[in-house]
Amino acid sequence: MTAAPAAATRRPGLGARLANLVLPVFTGLLLLFLFSPIGVMIAFSFNDPAGRQNITWQGFTVRNYFDLWGRSQITTPMINSLLIATVSTVVATTFGTMIGLALTRFAFRGRWIMNMLIFIPITAPEIILGASLLTLWVSLGVERGFLTILAAHIMFNISFVVVTVRARLAGMNQSLEEAGMDLYADGRTTFWKITFPIIFPGILSAALLAFALSIDDYVITLFSAGHTLTFPLWVFGVSRLGIPPEVNVLGTLIFLTAFAFIGVQLWGQRRQGRAAPITLVGR
Repeated sequence: MTAAPAAATRRPGLGARLANLVLPVFTGLLLLFLFSPIGVMIAFSFNDPAGRQNITWQGFTVRNYFDLWGRSQITTPMINSLLIATVSTVVATTFGTMIGLALTRFAFRGRWIMNMLIFIPITAPEIILGASLLTLWVSLGVERGFLTILAAHIMFNISFVVVTVRARLAGMNQSLEEAGMDLYADGRTTFWKITFPIIFPGILSAALLAFALSIDDYVITLFSAGHTLTFPLWVFGVSRLGIPPEVNVLGTLIFLTAFAFIGVQLWGQRRQGRAAPITLVGR
């Protein structure tokens, strides 16, 4: 005798199918809400307004991208922001990584106090930090400018780097370092050959976060700027008279650069994932 055929699988009802669509639809609407300002920014970077008000579409042009580099009142603040963001990112990432290693790997007196204090620049409102820095500069008689902005950005970036690197170190398997030392590797070799490659994604993430926070900061920069003008300060100043299309152009270029970095990182991760099975087969 032949076995009875299996019962046909029931198709889900209309209510179940609608329930399954709730989360995808909600996610799509949320992403649309998040990225719609970026889409407007990119679109209006090609706008050709008659005056300074770049808030209504009046025609398509690419002249904004070519005229941008000939206007020193725009490029100078942007160069200042890029320099400050780059230097503060390098310094904060270096020091923050060292502090993260110290707080994670070593036991010493006052460690719990440092663990608590490292979160204060993150949790404190920026207006409080900015006012405190202004009081410090005035009390010390320091002239505010490029260097005071740089010091302020390094100060609040270090905390974000420490937290990010510590999270990466907390999930690291220390037996890999112990295995390297068992194979007669000294501390320096173990760090550069084993520890650093493992925690490098966390360091890179911390550096990108620090760069984004630095180039975008307005409040703390305002209290430490003096006569130095950065891109956020310039944008706020011109927005009171009218937003020129060059603001959208610079924002679009920054967004595309960040998008390219993310794309390269994802491509590298996918390439490593595809190469891993080939390595195992070869063995």
